[in-house]
Amino acid sequence: MGKQVWRAVVAGGAAAVFTAVAAVPAGAAEGGASFSRVQVNGGKPIVIGTSKEVTVPASFRVTTTRKWKWLPLVFLYRKNADDQLWHSIGGNDCPYRVGTCDIEETMYFDPSEWEMRNSEAGVWKVAGEAHFQDGTSNVDGTGLTVHVQRNSRLTVNAAPEPVAKGRTITVTGKVTRANWETRKYASYGGRHVSLQFKPAGAASYTTVKKVYGNSSGNLKTTVKATRTGTWRWVYYGNTTTGASKSSGDNVVVK
Repeated sequence: MGKQVWRAVVAGGAAAVFTAVAAVPAGAAEGGASFSRVQVNGGKPIVIGTSKEVTVPASFRVTTTRKWKWLPLVFLYRKNADDQLWHSIGGNDCPYRVGTCDIEETMYFDPSEWEMRNSEAGVWKVAGEAHFQDGTSNVDGTGLTVHVQRNSRLTVNAAPEPVAKGRTITVTGKVTRANWETRKYASYGGRHVSLQFKPAGAASYTTVKKVYGNSSGNLKTTVKATRTGTWRWVYYGNTTTGASKSSGDNVVVK
């Protein structure tokens, strides 16, 4: 199977590869193509940082009544077909230019190469698009939605190390998240974060308490030293920001 790849930055602006249409119609597909069995990223949010390209798997079934010119695809949009978000799209070729075909697609998002706006975090809709050899095209909404999120990060420090049993351990940390416009991570204040503990020899963490970060994203709390183990912070994310976990900080209790 061959691979079709289109390169074009589309982030709140008109597509550089495909002819724009006035709006993405909702409901049943019309105009020569219908899209079904659409999946994007396995139903999980698309989380993007500041420097690394993110690859997002997608799949769909397309049925066409006319021969297509370019491989049909699905993409993210908000208000209309000019308000799209993807940086490039690749997909396996299809042996049938007309009829039914199952397509495996990959969307690429690269914040280090293309400009992104923080306002682009949130809910996006999914549409399907087909261009035909007779010069016409068909764009249809699929009814599917996807969350695009700014990546978050957490740090942790538990001290003193080691500590006498019964004494106080102070656990600190910081919440930051990707600023797509500066391409740096910035403080993310006021987050509700869980402090978790995993005793030495245990396989999993348990939540000990929940703490709100201050306006600068700083976290601080105290716990009693009872046994040796590892401490970490966990943030569960929201509609615009991805979930994250800090690394673990081991404290020996003597």
